[in-house]
Amino acid sequence: MSRHLVGIIANPASGRDIRRLVAHGTIFDNNEKTAIVRRVLLALEAVGVTRVAYMPEHDFGILQRALDGHREGSPLTVEPLPMPVTGTGADSTQAAQLLCALNAGCIITLGGDGTNRAVAMGCGHVPLVPISTGTNNVFPSFLEGTIAGLAAGLVANGLADNKQHPIVERVPWLEVLIDGVSREHALIDVVVSSLPFVGSRAIWDLSSVREVILSRVAPATIGLSALGSALLDANKATDQFPGLHITLGEGDLQVLAALAPGLVRWVAINAYRRLALNDAVQLRPGVGTVALDGEREIELASTSAVTINLRADGPFVVKVEAALAAAARAGYLSRQISSSPTNAC
Repeated sequence: MSRHLVGIIANPASGRDIRRLVAHGTIFDNNEKTAIVRRVLLALEAVGVTRVAYMPEHDFGILQRALDGHREGSPLTVEPLPMPVTGTGADSTQAAQLLCALNAGCIITLGGDGTNRAVAMGCGHVPLVPISTGTNNVFPSFLEGTIAGLAAGLVANGLADNKQHPIVERVPWLEVLIDGVSREHALIDVVVSSLPFVGSRAIWDLSSVREVILSRVAPATIGLSALGSALLDANKATDQFPGLHITLGEGDLQVLAALAPGLVRWVAINAYRRLALNDAVQLRPGVGTVALDGEREIELASTSAVTINLRADGPFVVKVEAALAAAARAGYLSRQISSSPTNAC
């Protein structure tokens, strides 16, 4: 049985943006993240993982605190990655790059769509198990830490491989080109607004939003991706046409969408169309900003030519339920206990 490295990237800043002030988002504090990581570590150890490397951070020390009280004599080695700490999203990208270079078997992330976008820029072939601790999350799930650790450990150790029932899927993502040059990627949505500056980054006021491009139409989501499931039956989305391009503005259609926690609004839709893989969207020109997965990142000049490509080569993601089911079918979650011999009278 192999013992592969598992990486942990826990963002101490996730779940604390402006949407806690303008909506009703829950503050996901770092004490809870620490508790999640502690359960992750115990689960990794239970399935035979012996090496964990994590992204260092100076804000709180999530991993160090999670290790407090970890049982003595544990075979699990937990070490920080050798990297500088900047306190920005670049840390998540660099940590993912290092874990990819170390040939990690899996990476567990704690954060929202923005955190996972940064990780996806550097993780390469390494599959992700994303745990949601952000605001408007579509990419990560609200996974119990123990379950996430079990799935990640089984995948990293090659105990959940199943060719008939794939346990890892490669998801589509959105490439952003400015004047023909590839600048960024987004996992879930690219949003163009008329706001000229990045400012507080988070997108929460739809009065400034011009266009929305989605990499997928998923049911029961929150944020601007909720526009997609309000327009289309997400359960009928196909692999050939996973995305959607939406133009906001006055027209014959409005949709009711949950734009943030507790913030439900009718949104005017001018036009929309399904996007196939490798489709390209040419955005309307104008001064403004481009938001990636809910956060404004790029400022546009009036002459900027912006193209969004829906690409199939996004990050690999572990299908947690499928991984656990495959491990159970293979017998890795059960063992036979020999009966004790009967003492003769």
